[in-house]
Amino acid sequence: MTNAGTVYVVDDDADVRNSLQILLEISGFKVETFESALKFLSADIHGMDGCLVVDIRMPDMDGLQLQDELHRRNLGLPVIIITGHGDVPLAVRAMRAGAIDFLEKPFREETLLDCIRKGMRLRNMHRTGVDRNITARLTALTIREKEVLDLVVEGKTTKEIARILEISPRTVDIHRAHVMEKMRADNLADLVRMVLSARSAPT
Repeated sequence: MTNAGTVYVVDDDADVRNSLQILLEISGFKVETFESALKFLSADIHGMDGCLVVDIRMPDMDGLQLQDELHRRNLGLPVIIITGHGDVPLAVRAMRAGAIDFLEKPFREETLLDCIRKGMRLRNMHRTGVDRNITARLTALTIREKEVLDLVVEGKTTKEIARILEISPRTVDIHRAHVMEKMRADNLADLVRMVLSARSAPT
């Protein structure tokens, strides 16, 4: 059965656009693809309903700039960022600006589908008591785990965190694993999303 809403894919790589379109249509989603952010913005975006999947690095206007433009126009499309390994700090910036998730290449097809399903659920949802659960998990972290978490959310690498905190990379990995377990995060994107969600929640 076709899911409500449309997935809008913006990527300058034709092969990526085509493969994502096939995957999403087979999975029951309506799909529209665009070769650039400017092409996307030239469409009737005010009538769009669904979620946006956008590559972070594109010529003319990148994914972050597109996200900023959508905010400027008061368009509430949930945004999923596709990023290369070296772009994680940029992806964290995107999530601070409101993106619901980011996926590092290469990513599993089911991971993308899960993100899109979440985006479709979120497009008409408001924040619920989930944030209180996340806050409780954050409170359960040790001081050192919170320090590691803060630096992870800033997009720091294990080596950078080790240098800043003056501990070994192995120790950083151990603390990070404890943080992932206590926060019940499936991956880095999930962890960042939860933390930013909790920090932006009304008190």
